[in-house]
Amino acid sequence: MPFAVYLAFLNWLLVPVTPPARPKLVVVITIDQLRADYFTRWKSQLTGGLGQLANEGAFFTDGYQDHAVAETAPGHSTILSGMWPAHTGIIRNAQGVQDSLAPLLGTTGPGASPRRFRGTTLVDWLKAADPNARALSVSRKDRGAILPIGQSKEQVYWYQSGLFTTSRYYADSLPSWVQAFNARRLPFKAANTTWSLLLPDSAYKEADNELWENGGTGVVFPHRLPLDSVQAAAAVVGVPAMDSLTLLFALDGFEALRLGRKGTDILAVSLSTTDAVGHAFGPDSREIHDQILRLDHYLAWFLKRLTDRVGRDNIVIVLTADHGVTSFPERTRAKTGGSAYRVSLDTLIPAVNHDLDRLAGAGGAAREWLEFDTGMLFLRDNGRFAAIGLKTDSILDALTSRIVRIQGVARVIKPADLARADTASDPVARRWLHQLAADAGVVLTVTLQPGSIWNNLDAPIAMHGQPSEDDTHVPIIFWGRGVRRGSYAGRMNSVDIAPTLGVLLGLSPLSLVDGHARTEALEPRN
Repeated sequence: MPFAVYLAFLNWLLVPVTPPARPKLVVVITIDQLRADYFTRWKSQLTGGLGQLANEGAFFTDGYQDHAVAETAPGHSTILSGMWPAHTGIIRNAQGVQDSLAPLLGTTGPGASPRRFRGTTLVDWLKAADPNARALSVSRKDRGAILPIGQSKEQVYWYQSGLFTTSRYYADSLPSWVQAFNARRLPFKAANTTWSLLLPDSAYKEADNELWENGGTGVVFPHRLPLDSVQAAAAVVGVPAMDSLTLLFALDGFEALRLGRKGTDILAVSLSTTDAVGHAFGPDSREIHDQILRLDHYLAWFLKRLTDRVGRDNIVIVLTADHGVTSFPERTRAKTGGSAYRVSLDTLIPAVNHDLDRLAGAGGAAREWLEFDTGMLFLRDNGRFAAIGLKTDSILDALTSRIVRIQGVARVIKPADLARADTASDPVARRWLHQLAADAGVVLTVTLQPGSIWNNLDAPIAMHGQPSEDDTHVPIIFWGRGVRRGSYAGRMNSVDIAPTLGVLLGLSPLSLVDGHARTEALEPRN
């Protein structure tokens, strides 16, 4: 190599590399229970925010929450961490953020914190590069607000008893802008308001009188909230107005904190009404159709205000969902003649616990030797099986033979057997591998047949929580600065979102991640 060429090459190496300029605002919108097929089912009617993001962004049509327990807490834990629930430690829904040591501020309700969450999130990666970066996370649900942020003590708020609040994990008092918003008492003013169809009746092809919907009562539009203001503030979580309220609160926080005005900040919003409506009326209802149309309008309003404030060229948006949903089994049987069941082990497991107590010579109420939760059987023996001369494998084999005979059950798998599964051709095994933390104590996994759901004892609702196509297939859309518009095939998992944003922002993860950056959807750097 000529010396002059070598010298030029050496000088090039010594020139400091300037990282790409980051957008001023990263917005992550999670729609609770948003199925991917809603975008095709009502495509021509989505003329607002959902349509804008889908048509102008990078739409991954094969997006998945690729783990087994397709529920709110596990799903939210994956989106900005880049990790499966097996590694975030959030494998259960109800216990995901419960924390009696973190009471709420200004209202009553269950305490909550991210203390069970493991690892880091995009917020941590960004703050390591810019300590002045800030994050605001808002949701109707505590787990929807908390888990996208991880353990960072940022501005995190959720809805409880008519107010937006947080817990003492994050603060000792509510800031003035939150107090001012709550003082407006908007949810209480929803008393006696009506949810009517957004479009003319002819725009909806779904029947409006299916008896399996909403427990068989109040199945026809319009739907009216209670006259009592306190009852209305509780009931508003089940109508589209709750999403509008959440976005309004998020926008107030965005303005009060002046997000995106200096360096790069993060705004995470989780919208929960689609989940409430989907549970009550199902994914094939006129109600869910209208909810999606109204959400489309709300998001158009919200996105315009964000882009007006920080500029279209200074914002990047991600839209996804935490899970999908399965239709009512009653509807599946009535409309298709297919086999679909509500499945419960709520009689079997207590009976087994009682038998084990009898063998152990214990009196009184049955102890919890075994616990079952959404497809996962937990062992709580603490060595007691050996003490009474029983082998764990023998008990599990006997229990497996009883479970597989239940109508609606497809498979019972021991976690130890998952390591030998062909995860490329067996999505159920793959999703259970992605689900189970090594120290979780799960000894059996139960997967239902497609169309069957775990029974909810409180009400006959539509459900999710399975490693099925309906429950795991979700939309994943990137839009804004640095994003290449188009439709992208090939499986894109929720754990790929954070690594992709990391590349876009020039950030490195602070912990091991399971996802991979999908750089084909990003503009090349200059």
